[in-house]
Amino acid sequence: MKSLRNSVQLIGRLGKDPEVKTFGDKVKASFSIATSDSYKNQKGEKVQDTQWHNVVIWGKLAGIAEKYLKKGNEVAIEGKLVHRVYETSAGEKRYITEINVNDLVMLGGKQV
Repeated sequence: MKSLRNSVQLIGRLGKDPEVKTFGDKVKASFSIATSDSYKNQKGEKVQDTQWHNVVIWGKLAGIAEKYLKKGNEVAIEGKLVHRVYETSAGEKRYITEINVNDLVMLGGKQV
């Protein structure tokens, strides 16, 4: 088995176009994807539950994301969870969880 210790696989839709930044010879694309699930509550009503996930892609795959991915596209991603802390300009600590993508598959038909 491939490493199962820190592995995430999701299928979702992009919430915005990828934001691309270049650091010297490294390219980073970041965006969020939404995953949705539905269930019936105790009253029998259908409830839609949507979760948002922060996604980061590096290197050649980031260039592909920049060129082909747009808001609303459906994608399948595989990667690992990364937790990090950063400080705002006001000195506040912020905590963020991201998925660092190893593999990306574009789903759905060609967009018109």
